[in-house]
Amino acid sequence: MSPLQMPSVAVIGLGYIGLPTAAVLASAGAKVVGVDVKQSTVDAVNAGELPFVEPDLGTVLAGAVSMGTLVATTVVPRSDAYIIAVPTPFGESHVPDLSHVTTAARDIAARLEGGELVILESTSPPGATELVARTVLDERADLTDEPGRPNSVYFAHCPERVLPGRIIIELRTNDRIIGSLNGDAGERARDLYQLFCEGEMLLTDARTAELAKLTENAYRDVNIAFANELSVIADQLDVDVWELIELSNHHPRVNILQPGPGVGGHCIAVDPWFIVSAAPESSRMIRSAREINDAKPQYVLDKVVPRARRYKEPRIAVLGLAFKPDIDDLRESPAMLIADRLAGLVPEGDIMAVEPHIEELPHVLAAHGNVRLTHFEDAMRAADIVLLLVDHTIFKNADPSTLTEGVIVDTRGAWRAVPAATP
Repeated sequence: MSPLQMPSVAVIGLGYIGLPTAAVLASAGAKVVGVDVKQSTVDAVNAGELPFVEPDLGTVLAGAVSMGTLVATTVVPRSDAYIIAVPTPFGESHVPDLSHVTTAARDIAARLEGGELVILESTSPPGATELVARTVLDERADLTDEPGRPNSVYFAHCPERVLPGRIIIELRTNDRIIGSLNGDAGERARDLYQLFCEGEMLLTDARTAELAKLTENAYRDVNIAFANELSVIADQLDVDVWELIELSNHHPRVNILQPGPGVGGHCIAVDPWFIVSAAPESSRMIRSAREINDAKPQYVLDKVVPRARRYKEPRIAVLGLAFKPDIDDLRESPAMLIADRLAGLVPEGDIMAVEPHIEELPHVLAAHGNVRLTHFEDAMRAADIVLLLVDHTIFKNADPSTLTEGVIVDTRGAWRAVPAATP
């Protein structure tokens, strides 16, 4: 595609998925406008600076900004294509909250002239792309979703399938599911993503694409739930769960995942509930897996709190707040939940939170008054209890026997050579 054929694209939402998508599209030559409600994010992007940690993204972002192919704003512009990459949390009773999606759809509707492509990239429950189309067409009675007409708008769902810490690599190399809602929306979306994506383009309908993304993460959640439940059973039977899994995985058709203090992030911890919400009577195993994983933080606390209460003023090192290793993403993090509850359950304690990828203590923890952000070595030397929640490289590479004399509770199996109370 020549520069004259390059589309203009507006990416709505410059978070962990929207910003990398905007950056790789812009680096491929598309004229991209990134839109975000946070002025601080807009300012950072326009300065070529990252508002969060993600390997390789900084170089791609800076290059796109310097080429003039990527700018950011708080106002939705007129574009050939729109990519909605806003949050899709769930509310009470795990019901999906699509308010950010519908707000983005209404903002986009005001800019449409006919012939545009609107892509919902946010992970969404089945039917969300249809909701986007209804929202747009309700706002604009002069537009239609009937293909071929001059005032037609095309809708598709193209879920991201990337791993934090590898987003730039996987955006370019992973296969892409493209779900069409009307006309040749799928083909139009395929042509757009082929500007940067080397993976196979898998075309289907929008609702199947929505459910496919949820299915991938529900599958992983069920497997992690098996490992987490196994860790509780092994603990009760005085068996090293890490050795147990290692031995079991020598079977050629067995691949048990690793247990931990819970499941976090905006995908695996959230997406299965979208399936449960869509088919509550039929998703019993998926619901059970979610409940097992959601219960694991309390199991960890039940091991730590009694130990802490043996001290008059316990000093507890909480190692890691992110939801996975070597990133700064705290969304749905079980480590954050554990630290929050621990501070409330042991108010007399000194909770030393160690998270090398952030510079400021999250408000929910700072509000307790007994939690402070602490350097790794300082926390280890001072701690009565060391609680390893995230296996950041800096933690795994350390020899805890040279740093602490405290009780070690290792929820990740990173320090198996050290006597530990493993949840």
